[in-house]
Amino acid sequence: MGDAVVLVGTRKGLAIARSDDRRQRWDVDAMQFGNKEVSAVAFDLRGATPRILAGLSFGHFGTTVAYSDDLGRTWHEPEQAPIAFPESTGVALARVWQLHVPPANQPGVVYAGVEPHALFRSEDGGRSFAMVDGYWSIPDRTSWMPGGGGACLHTVLTREDDPRWLMAVMSTGGAYRSRDGGATWTRANRGIEQRYAPEGQRFPEFGQCVHKVTAHRSQPSRLFAQNHFGVYRSDDEGDSWTAIEGGLPSNFGFPIVVHPEHPDMLFNFPLEADMNRVPPGGRCAVYRSEDAGASWSAAAGGLPAEPYHAAVLRDAMTVDNGAPGGVYFGTRLGEVYASTDCGESWGLVASRLPDVLSVRAAVLP
Repeated sequence: MGDAVVLVGTRKGLAIARSDDRRQRWDVDAMQFGNKEVSAVAFDLRGATPRILAGLSFGHFGTTVAYSDDLGRTWHEPEQAPIAFPESTGVALARVWQLHVPPANQPGVVYAGVEPHALFRSEDGGRSFAMVDGYWSIPDRTSWMPGGGGACLHTVLTREDDPRWLMAVMSTGGAYRSRDGGATWTRANRGIEQRYAPEGQRFPEFGQCVHKVTAHRSQPSRLFAQNHFGVYRSDDEGDSWTAIEGGLPSNFGFPIVVHPEHPDMLFNFPLEADMNRVPPGGRCAVYRSEDAGASWSAAAGGLPAEPYHAAVLRDAMTVDNGAPGGVYFGTRLGEVYASTDCGESWGLVASRLPDVLSVRAAVLP
C-alpha cells in the first residue's frame, strides 16, 4: 500500500491530510478553497491516476464541482457550472450534498445528490452532469419536504454486481430504489418509523427523514440506516426494515458506516436528541456493533474526555480501503479522528479546522 490521504470538507474550505499506509502520523496541507463551503468530497480510484472531487458552494457566486488529478495540488474549476437544473424545472441548484463514485465496472460514472431533491449523473468523471429525469419525475416528489438541513439528497448507493441498481436517500422523503439505471423508482421505507408523526401515521410509505444509508460491498442487499429517530437494518434491498438500536444510548444521530473488512461491524455516533444535538452524557463516543446491529458497545479509546458537546454530521464519518481498514470521523469542533484497529483506539488526524461537513479517506496504490 502507498500513501494515505484524507479529504476533509468544512464550512470554510478543504483540508487534506496525508500519511503513509500505517496512518499514525498526519501532515495537514494549508486550507484550500478558502471561505467556500465544501459539502461533498470523493475519491475516484478507478483510473491510472486518482481523481479527487469536491462540491463547493460560495454564497451568491453559486455551487460547482471541482476536480484534481494530482491529489489536490492543482484543481480544475470549470467556468460554467457542471451541474445545473434544466430551465423547465424552474428551480436553481442550492448545494451538492453527495458525490458518489460507483465501482470500476462503471468507468467515468459519478453521481451527485443535490439540493433541492434531485439526482445528477456524470459520464466523464465529474466534468459535467445531466439530471436523472426518472428521479425528478417520481410522483411523490411534490410531497417531499426539506429537513432541518434543507431539501437534500444526501446518499447515493450503487452495486458492483448490478450496474443498473441505484438507491437514493433524501431528507425528508426517505429511500427510493431503481433497478433500471434510474429510469423508474420504487419506495424503500417500509418499517422505518416517523416518530414525530401523529399516532396511526408513523409508518408511511414515504416521508421519513432518513439521515444516512450504507452497505458493505460484499453484501449489497443488506442495508443499514440511521433515521431521524431510529437505527435500522434491511436484508432485502430496502423492501423492509427492522430496528437495531438496542444497546445504543440514543437512537438519534446522523452517520452510520460499515467496516471495510468486516461486513457485520458497524459504527455510529449517537446524539442526545434532535433538539439537543450533543453526545449523550457529554461523552465523545463512537458506538460499534460486531453482529450487524444485534448489540452495541462504546468504542471511545483515545477520544476526548467529558464534557463534549460536538456532533458528527451524516457525511463526516467514513472508512478507507487500507489493510487493515481504517475508520474516520470529523466533528463540528473541527477535529478529525482515525482508527485502524476497529475502533479500539482513536488518533487525531487534524484539529482546529472549521465545522467538518464531509470526510473521505483512501490508501493509494
